[in-house]
Amino acid sequence: MSKIADTPLMKQHKEIKEKYPDALLLFRVGDFYETFAEDAVKAASILGVTLTKRQNGAAAHVELAGFPHHALDTYLPKLVRAGLRVAVCDQLEDPKLTKTLVKRGVTELVTPGVSTNDNVLAVGENNFLCAVHFDKNQVGISFLDISTGEFYLSQGSLEYAEKLFNSFAPKEVLYERKNRKLFEQALPTKIAKFEQDDWVYTIESARDRLFKQFEVNSFKGFGVEHLTCGIIAAGAILYYLDQTEHKQISHITKISRIEGSHYVWLDRFTIRNLELLDSPNDEHNTLFAVLDRNKTPMGSRLMRRWLTFPLKEVKPINDRLSVVTHFYRNPEQRTIIEESLDKIGDLERILSKVAVGRINPREMWQLMTALKAIKPIKATCTETTDNLMMASFGEQLNECNTLIEKIKREIVEDPPATLAKGGVIASGVDAELDELRNISSSGKSYLQQILERESAATGIPSMKINYNQVFGYYIEVTNAHKDKVPQTWIRRQTLTSAERYITEELKEYETKILGAEEKILSLEQRIFDALISSVSQFIATIQLDCNILAQIDCLLSFTRISQENRYNCPIVNDSTTIDIRQGRHPVIEKNLPIGESYVPNDILLDDENQQIIIITGPNMAGKSALLRQTAL
Repeated sequence: MSKIADTPLMKQHKEIKEKYPDALLLFRVGDFYETFAEDAVKAASILGVTLTKRQNGAAAHVELAGFPHHALDTYLPKLVRAGLRVAVCDQLEDPKLTKTLVKRGVTELVTPGVSTNDNVLAVGENNFLCAVHFDKNQVGISFLDISTGEFYLSQGSLEYAEKLFNSFAPKEVLYERKNRKLFEQALPTKIAKFEQDDWVYTIESARDRLFKQFEVNSFKGFGVEHLTCGIIAAGAILYYLDQTEHKQISHITKISRIEGSHYVWLDRFTIRNLELLDSPNDEHNTLFAVLDRNKTPMGSRLMRRWLTFPLKEVKPINDRLSVVTHFYRNPEQRTIIEESLDKIGDLERILSKVAVGRINPREMWQLMTALKAIKPIKATCTETTDNLMMASFGEQLNECNTLIEKIKREIVEDPPATLAKGGVIASGVDAELDELRNISSSGKSYLQQILERESAATGIPSMKINYNQVFGYYIEVTNAHKDKVPQTWIRRQTLTSAERYITEELKEYETKILGAEEKILSLEQRIFDALISSVSQFIATIQLDCNILAQIDCLLSFTRISQENRYNCPIVNDSTTIDIRQGRHPVIEKNLPIGESYVPNDILLDDENQQIIIITGPNMAGKSALLRQTAL
């Protein structure tokens, strides 16, 4: 591999690359993102683009691979899914406005666990970043999904941390450099890993960073003050966001403790063998695939978590079952809520784009549409008097009416996806914007108004208004009428048969119309940025809405699948008896050939008469299927 030549461009590339040595650097050059040297070799292999070599100053050559800048959303996800950290280096000024080397800088460092890019994220799946901190007798562990703002921490034994790790299935994991061997022994994993400096993993550093994020001086409000190891892991995650240029994280408004006593902990072998989320056979269904009839991606993500964190306390289980039963018996309410959920989409991830300032006008309109859809859901839940959980949902949902009205008033209906060409902000929002639009769209009629007014005022019937690059806009008057020209007009040119004049009004108009388009875009951007700022004030409120809507969506999905597959509501209590009548394996049943029905089985286990069952039979007789269906 040759040494990169010290041309001005390559010097700039080298300086930026030195700041991000562990990342593949996408370096914007004109209309392309280029990669150089070792980065180019990696990019060409992963992306399938051509690897070339070109002359560069004093060096013989440098490896080069690139793609058009507008294809970033196509190529970036491929690099991230390959486990790479990718630094996106953009031009920070307009090349037309500088005669020297264009300023460049990294605007985002995208990693497998830190992304808000829709093309990188899986729709119905969380994208968790994990941090692990090893202490003498305990392990602190924390998880953050920056695309939704969900932030969790816990601590416990290594076995406990491992089970959490498997249940959350993070896309990237962080650990302290001095504990590399311990980490590799404790959590062998193929996902992306990143070492951090040891100073990050101190309670002082963690407290400072978390207090700054949540604008508090104590953890008491979060109920995690005694979880020192978990706090250290959580602080490490926020420091990593700082390192990866993710500064706008106002949507991370709280951190929650993972209550170990509330769930059955599943190790990775159980999750795999019961085929809860994945199947070794691509043709087979999984339990998640069978049960996921959610209307929103938020519901799908929550259901994945529910499946890997089974409840083990009777009351919350029966609370969920009571809502499913209620929906079962009230199809009219189901229809109202389902139709509303169809309009909500991925409100959670749209909200995260508000926080990072990357929401586009079309997504802003979708956010407003989603908020409007909350009203019938809230009304339906609130009017439910025979179910406490439903009534609680109704009480907690916030319709955000003032925000809805603001977005509806300021954004045009069905706006374009970008602000680049304008036409996003509605009329009547800003007087200056309306005036500039009027000038831009009705220039000829405005000039005609000036012409008619001046003609009537001066008594000159044959005057004309024209434009040239020398004088700009001017009034032309024939010599027969030049004695009628007002003294306030300024003569600019004398022709054989006429004279040309400018007026103060014409010069003002000229200044306005020539800069109107640029000013329109600037004003629209300013107004839209102010709207984003207004929406950001509602982040915590809308996040609560998202949580409630996801729960409702999951419970509706259970109702729908229960009706379609003829599932019965179980009686769940604190007894030691498992009594299943006519049980069916929900996944195997879905994989049967058309026309073939599943042979149901009874299971009775208790601690008095039948603690153990010995099952015998030939291969493929269904022994393991009976075992797995009982576990499910």
